[in-house]
Amino acid sequence: MPASELIDTHLHLIDQSALSYPWLSSVEALNRDFLYEEYAQQARRTGITRALHMEVDVAVSDIENETNTVAELSAREGSLIAGAISSCRPEDEGFAAFLDRQLANPLVKGFRRVLHVMPDELSEQPRFRENIKRLGGTRLTFDLCVLPRQIEQTIALIDMAPDVQFILDHCGVPDIKGEAFKPWQAGVTEIAKRPNVTAKVSGVIAYADAGTWRVETLEPYVHHIITSFGFDRLVWGSDWPVCTLGGGLATWVAATHALVSGCSLDEKTRLFSGNAKRIWKA
Repeated sequence: MPASELIDTHLHLIDQSALSYPWLSSVEALNRDFLYEEYAQQARRTGITRALHMEVDVAVSDIENETNTVAELSAREGSLIAGAISSCRPEDEGFAAFLDRQLANPLVKGFRRVLHVMPDELSEQPRFRENIKRLGGTRLTFDLCVLPRQIEQTIALIDMAPDVQFILDHCGVPDIKGEAFKPWQAGVTEIAKRPNVTAKVSGVIAYADAGTWRVETLEPYVHHIITSFGFDRLVWGSDWPVCTLGGGLATWVAATHALVSGCSLDEKTRLFSGNAKRIWKA
């Protein structure tokens, strides 16, 4: 029996008429609008009951506009959107004031600064680290979207801010297509030793070969995440529309259910909804 709720902790919406996305021009497959209506139809068909919107690396001038746009969607009657993970710039001098504004907004549940496309040393900057430490003791989380080669910097950031709740996105972004399992495995094992990190089982089909992957392809990666973190420190996310690169939302939901088919209802409930409720009051 499947868990009764499925909370998507990693939804991206793209509306180029409202916001600017500088990176989209270099990713042809995603360079179009992916609007709430399209997502909601697919989400309801797959059993998703609520969703947290994840920032989409908009232009810096649009960061707070993105949150306002998500707020309008969340206010619609029957909306699936229960919160927003906002973009941020911890390396900037104005971060403290920005943080204060977001703390006053109950829709904002956390932050993400995309790191996997940035220079590795960004998270080593003193101002970046001091500003991340400001999140300690707040209700706001910080999502880590990093590559396996950035594990050393990631661990240093986590250890520097033990009072901050970090979320490791996309199982740590393994190179499934390249079959680079062992370096990723070692990094995940080490990160999982930090109790202030929760892992997000999200969208890994985008990192596999779109034409050939099967559930068995994903199994070693997802099962290592589960073994390393345990069901008390796991959440689920779609990574829509990035997951369309590997088969789409329904395919990823079906694959996830297959990957945890041998787990108990209690374990599935924690993964699919319970931990998200606890962490974000989603």
